[in-house]
Amino acid sequence: MSFGDTVKGLIGKGKEAAAENSDKIHDAIEKAADFADDKTGGKYSEHIDKAADAAKKAVPPKE
Repeated sequence: MSFGDTVKGLIGKGKEAAAENSDKIHDAIEKAADFADDKTGGKYSEHIDKAADAAKKAVPPKE
């Protein structure tokens, strides 16, 4: 097995694990966004929400 095949296999396993735990990951993203928003006093709420939404879209939903 080549290095490229190994990397592809690991990526596939990572995607499967993320899909299986997508609800937990989405909760963690939301908590991190709320924390960042709190620490910045709401000054960057729009940017934080946009980044959190992008992060959630990167994690596939549980099927």
